[in-house]
Amino acid sequence: MKKELIILLLGFLSFCYVQSQPLPQITFTPQWLPQAQFAGYYVAQNKGFYRSEGLAVRIVHPSVSVNAVESLINGQSDIISLFLTTALSFKDLGVDLVNMGQISQNSALLFVSKKEKHITKLSDLDGKKIGIWKSGFDEVAKALIRSHNYKVEWVPILSSVNLFLSGYLDAMTVMWYNEYDQIIQAGVNEDELNTFFFSDFGFNIPEDGLYCLNKTAIQRKEDLEKFVRASLKGWEYAKDHREETLEIVLEEMKRAHVPTNKAHQAWMLDKVLSMIEPGKKNVKKGALSESDFDKTQKILIEGGYMKKRVDFQEFYKSVNRK
Repeated sequence: MKKELIILLLGFLSFCYVQSQPLPQITFTPQWLPQAQFAGYYVAQNKGFYRSEGLAVRIVHPSVSVNAVESLINGQSDIISLFLTTALSFKDLGVDLVNMGQISQNSALLFVSKKEKHITKLSDLDGKKIGIWKSGFDEVAKALIRSHNYKVEWVPILSSVNLFLSGYLDAMTVMWYNEYDQIIQAGVNEDELNTFFFSDFGFNIPEDGLYCLNKTAIQRKEDLEKFVRASLKGWEYAKDHREETLEIVLEEMKRAHVPTNKAHQAWMLDKVLSMIEPGKKNVKKGALSESDFDKTQKILIEGGYMKKRVDFQEFYKSVNRK
């Protein structure tokens, strides 16, 4: 009996010791301020999926002075989210980024035009004024126009849709989950618009992925794989529990003092979740297709955004490989 009590006591002490040990910490930085674009990560945090994997995760959004890539380089973040085009461009500049998981499988980019502008087919954009973001994400839009040898006037804009609403622009580059809905919420009916989704013209380039420095991928491979697994679980939960997810997103935005409305975030969540689904692509969720990778590189090199090719095997380190 005494021996059994000693064994039980030792087991209990061992359990207490393990429980008292701090969990490995991962700092994750999305590429933008809180919104439903990053819902899966907030859900994974809120529902304890990261902790179940044995991780203590901090989600730290970028600031006005420090973007996600800078926070990765200076060691403030362990892993970040980026568009594939953005990651490859930084890779070409010498930032040793690697992809640990590809969340978005499809492009949310499109050109939108008011029907009053009489732009009913892509060729009607030739010679027109098209709004494009000053902050980046212009590579694929310009590649699509260049592939048809159209000559357009690119008009740099910030995040506002005001120039489009005023009629100054003939068309505008928008995200389906964001600016397109902003136009609708400003009072323009969908039947007053013509849309040209890039994916319909052979430019279905995947967007949001998870990136870290190569040295971090080597040193903390197991922790990062746990983070990706838990994040994917968060996205799956978000798909099946949309109203709860929406409340989690809105609370995150409230804490960060980011203004929004529930209807817009609901729209964003729905569209972002649809972008995650591979659809007809021969790739599983969370994985990066080599053919998509090659297509993206081709666009960037031809557009002058990259000078040298990147090897797929060196760039893609995900646990979700096929």
